[in-house]
Amino acid sequence: MVLISGANGAGKTNLLEALHLGTQGFSPRARSDVQMVRFGAQSARVQLSGSRAERPVEVEVTLMPPESRRVRFNGSALRSAEELRGELQTLVFTPDRLAVVKGGPAARRAYLDRSLGRLFPSRIQLPAEYAAALGQRNAALRRVAAGASSREALSPWTSALADLGTQLVNARREALALLTPSFERNAEKLGLHSASAGYDGEPTSTVDLEDRLERDLERGTTGLGPHLHEVRIEAAGRDLRSFGSQGEQRIAVLALVLAEAELIGERTGAAPLVLLDDVLSELDGDRRLALCELIGDSGQTLVTATAAAALPVQPTQSLVVTPGRVRSS
Repeated sequence: MVLISGANGAGKTNLLEALHLGTQGFSPRARSDVQMVRFGAQSARVQLSGSRAERPVEVEVTLMPPESRRVRFNGSALRSAEELRGELQTLVFTPDRLAVVKGGPAARRAYLDRSLGRLFPSRIQLPAEYAAALGQRNAALRRVAAGASSREALSPWTSALADLGTQLVNARREALALLTPSFERNAEKLGLHSASAGYDGEPTSTVDLEDRLERDLERGTTGLGPHLHEVRIEAAGRDLRSFGSQGEQRIAVLALVLAEAELIGERTGAAPLVLLDDVLSELDGDRRLALCELIGDSGQTLVTATAAAALPVQPTQSLVVTPGRVRSS
């Protein structure tokens, strides 16, 4: 466990962002490369070295907006930054990740879809393929409603959507079934009792979609399928989105992140890098200690805090961040 401490605004989150960019090829918070380049500079570069499953790893990510990101992995150029995700695994908790619990259903679906991609690499493109088929069917619905196309033109997209939707629902359920036992244990240890997660939604058949065709034509959108399903996150039967405190919501997200980290380690033999930003601020002393116990025996975990005293145990390494500088404590 590595503790990164420093005053507000010193650059702790920027350091974690650089680690995420250097291991996943994208930022967990910035929407464009321009936002990651220092003001007044034309480019930025992240260089990392370490090991994964006892094998040396060297990564270099270069940003030169508006050009595409350039990525080198162990000396070889990758075709795209996204390929890094197939080589390295990094999980992150930031305060805005509370949207996974307190946000709408789309935030939970997106989180689960990212998780299934990490757990089942062969199915990583499945959510995107479903979204593409959904977009094509919705466009076809609007063309038919406008008289610019025939209903027969809808059939291929209806069939594709039903097939991909069934695959996506099954993959989501499988991923959630794998995550839930560890999620429940982690939540319990962190003081969130009787936590549970569930999936609300059934696979949609071609017949199901055809039965509601008139309504879909009227609205110009597909009103049935996994793009509308819900992922429930509860404690003692309470929906944490509506009836959970912010502290409970924070624990639930933490428990999910740690559950996925544990599962990835078991399935791949290499624990992922875990980045926990401002994770201690709303946890009391007992819960901080429980969190340290949970992450103490896992792979490399970096935790940020405004003061070193916020961490109730001795970290393996302690770093202090000041503007433009990182030093060992």
